Parts: sequence; C-alpha cells; structure tokens
Amino acid sequence: MGIGFLSDYILSNYEVHEWKHACAILRSDFPSEWKDIIDLLSQFKLPKSWIISKGGSKSEISSAIDSFLYQRGWVEKEFETSVIVDDVSMDSPTHKVDCYRNKIALEIEWNNKDPFFDRDLNNFRLLFDLRAISVGIIITRCDHLQVIFNELGKGSSYGNSTTHLSKLIPRIEGGSGGGCPILAFGITNKLYDKSC
Repeated sequence: MGIGFLSDYILSNYEVHEWKHACAILRSDFPSEWKDIIDLLSQFKLPKSWIISKGGSKSEISSAIDSFLYQRGWVEKEFETSVIVDDVSMDSPTHKVDCYRNKIALEIEWNNKDPFFDRDLNNFRLLFDLRAISVGIIITRCDHLQVIFNELGKGSSYGNSTTHLSKLIPRIEGGSGGGCPILAFGITNKLYDKSC
C-alpha cells in the first residue's frame, strides 16, 4: 500500500517518495507520530513572505515546521553514541535531529548545501542500526519551485548546489540511508501562497 495510506491532498500537494515500508511502519506502529506528520503536511502553506525574507540561521519555513511539531511534544534531539572495543569506549558522535519523538526522526532541509542530505542520511543509517530510530523523514523542496524563486528575484539564493528533491532521491536510491525506512516529502508549487 505504501504512500497510498496518505490522503489525496498530501499526494497532490507534495512529491512523496518512500523506502522500506516507512508509511506502513509509521501508520501501524507509531499512530500518534503518523497523525502529527499528516496534520503538519495538511495545514502547511508556503507564503511568499517566507521566500523573500532575508536569510539567516534558520528559515521561516523550517521554523514553522519545527514549531508545529514542538507544540506536539517533538524535540530537537542529540544522541550520545559510542563504540566499545575491548573495554575501550570511543565516542561516535551524531548530529542533532531537527524533530524527534518516539523513535521517529524528521529533518527539514529547505535551503542548505546539498551535502547536508549526506549528513542526514548517514545519521538515519547509524541511528537505525543502533535501534535509536525506526523511521527517518526528510521534508525538502521540489526543484520546480526555482521558477517562483527566479520570479521573486531570489533565484540566486536557491542554487543548484542547495537542498532540493532531485539531490536527495539519488542518494537514497544509492543506499545512503542504509536499512532505515525513509519517507521524503517535496514541497510543491501548489502550496505557494503569493497573497501573504
């Protein structure tokens, strides 16, 4: 069934890719987190003002997604991991996950350099192998939004070497996420609201 578990609204407003039965696992084993993701995606809009605002440490898009999930008990999470060989412990650090709850990890990659996808997928792989997460989710943008960015005079801020769906999919298909079930959502132009 896979992405067929998602509503028609989500399937028509996001480009969705799934690996290793991520939807079935979320829906069956993590219904509360599944509902949070569905609710998030069902209410999200992409206002023009968020695109044209000056850059900074975190975009308004990422902040809006974080805020929605944090209000539902998700947290930014850093894991302390180490490897023990012959009674010698060596730290094996991971990076923070943007949003985490109950073994579900979600990353938002709106406009970072595309190697951030490598970092996220490697983190998902490691945390899944350590049984710290069960599913990894990435929300990013679809490539065709570049037309809107160009029209708004922001095209150079969203270049080809930044995070967008066509940079993510080959990495996942190439095995960068290891055995971790992954769900990827690309924000499409249907969510763009030029009135605000």
